[in-house]
Amino acid sequence: MTQTDLSIATAAEMLPITQIAERAGIPENALEPYGHYKAKINLEKLPPAVQQGKVVLVTAISPTPAGEGKSTVTVGIADALGLLDESVMVALREPSLGPVMGMKGGATGGGFAQVLPMEDINLHFTGDIHAITTANNALAALIDNHIHQGNILRLDPRRITWKRVLDMNDRALRHVTVGLGGPAHGMPREDGFDITVASEIMAVLCLAVSLEDLKERLAQMLVGYTYDREPVTVRDLGVEGALTLLLKEAFKPNLVQTIGRTPALVHGGPFANIAHGCNSLIATNTARRLADVVVTEAGFGADLGAEKFMHIKSRQGGFSPDAVVIVATVRALKMHGGVGKSQLTEPDPEAVRRGLPNLVKHMETIRQFGIEPVIALNRFVTDSAEELRVILDWAEKAGVAAAVADVWGKGGEGGLAVARLVKQELERPKNFRRLYDVTDPVEEKLEAIVRGVYGGDRIQLTDKAAKQLAEIRRLGWDALPLCMAKTQYSLSDQPKLLGRPEGFTVTIREIVPKLGAGFLVCLTGDIMTMPGLPKQPAALRMDVDERGRALGLF
Repeated sequence: MTQTDLSIATAAEMLPITQIAERAGIPENALEPYGHYKAKINLEKLPPAVQQGKVVLVTAISPTPAGEGKSTVTVGIADALGLLDESVMVALREPSLGPVMGMKGGATGGGFAQVLPMEDINLHFTGDIHAITTANNALAALIDNHIHQGNILRLDPRRITWKRVLDMNDRALRHVTVGLGGPAHGMPREDGFDITVASEIMAVLCLAVSLEDLKERLAQMLVGYTYDREPVTVRDLGVEGALTLLLKEAFKPNLVQTIGRTPALVHGGPFANIAHGCNSLIATNTARRLADVVVTEAGFGADLGAEKFMHIKSRQGGFSPDAVVIVATVRALKMHGGVGKSQLTEPDPEAVRRGLPNLVKHMETIRQFGIEPVIALNRFVTDSAEELRVILDWAEKAGVAAAVADVWGKGGEGGLAVARLVKQELERPKNFRRLYDVTDPVEEKLEAIVRGVYGGDRIQLTDKAAKQLAEIRRLGWDALPLCMAKTQYSLSDQPKLLGRPEGFTVTIREIVPKLGAGFLVCLTGDIMTMPGLPKQPAALRMDVDERGRALGLF
């Protein structure tokens, strides 16, 4: 019988979460169990910090629609470092039900490199994303109620920027009308839904460093403009306390374990193509307090999650990564080399060679930040030895550290070669630098990303984006980092432009201030903040047996 992620996870023997906490140095009174195998951590009851562990960031090349196993490699490297006697923890994002039920799958890794309990984490887990959904929609209800009850703030219903959210891919909710049915039901206006992981509240929760900081960031969030086009924030509505109350438990990091019994913090879940794509700062910093090495990941390729890790998360967290791993796969390189999705399992070393420029660009991007990357070749059963050799030979000639990671099939044992390279990189001195200062003009920040990270030629602002930028400058919001909303499949803003395109222009269609999160979202191309489901959603393969056990969950 062919093994699946679910069958491997189900057969794995988990330790009680109390034992995992003991391994991680978490005292019993700081642990708030959610059943036997997962728990929240009460940060106030942790002992004072005596260390700041080193951070290993795992990123990837531009992925195929199925993903390249970045979370799998992240878990495998952490388990491998544990086998090399390192004090190590994993810090990952929580999965969104949208992609779980849609196409990409969960975010718990795969094979023998998973975090457990896989079924719980991929579904409702400890309810964090539901809490964020509730807080977001409570704010939306409070905004509409304020207008209905007299509108003392003179909020212009045509200029409300706050949207409702749902943790599901539902294209039918992108544009809706609310308040129909007469005066008793509110004022009719156009509205819309984003997916929960694109909510600013998700970003705020993931970037706050304390409960007080969380409350202050919530207060700063922009909800709309008055009839005089002056900004209105949550602080003006006076509801930041209520929102914090809804989020106070969700703000606590979640402790689970890998199959290799490495302690793992799974907390926060912003997408990397429409948000900043990193797990919570509070979880990463908690892991740094508890372990010598923290292995974390940033969503999609180095052009998305890693760039935002460098410019947003690590900037706000006051640290920089000590090592970076770029995950590459034979199948993704073949797609970038011109092979169609239906032929990716057929051996084609020449296609791998043609696709290498995509990997080269991501490697160059990490080097621009002053870090020498390690290449992890995430092995699939369909990879031929000749195809893998093409990549390893290129790496040797280019002077790049690279090794095969067979962690899906072998867990930590299959990640030892990569882990040894990571250990070597952790010992080398760094000269970390960012590609822009927040005080640079927005156009210069955009060009630094488009030219330096994407390899593009120029930027072009639509009339709408230009007007929004002028308003942002008028209000003094321009000295913020940028959060690019861009397709994950291409270095450009055009999903079908694969490989390493050159000479392209990136069109900025909107610039949206997210004052609580502390960045400006720049929407490019046709990127949507509420995705849709594919023609054959993953939900069609899911079921439950007579004993309540999940079926078809990857």
